[in-house]
Amino acid sequence: MAEQPRPLWDINELADYLGVSVKTVRHWRQSGGGPPAARIGKHLRWQPAAVEAWVAAAHQSEAA
Repeated sequence: MAEQPRPLWDINELADYLGVSVKTVRHWRQSGGGPPAARIGKHLRWQPAAVEAWVAAAHQSEAA
């Protein structure tokens, strides 16, 4: 049986997952940082797998 795709996260879900404020996420977006987002109409959405990969890459760069 095929695995169901995970729902995209909105900015509140992303901030909760990362343990940061929505304001921090918005600052990252304005400065060109943070995990990659997709614009769906007028809304920003994040793929959970892409966010997890971004976190893993940030963790690896700190360990180096």
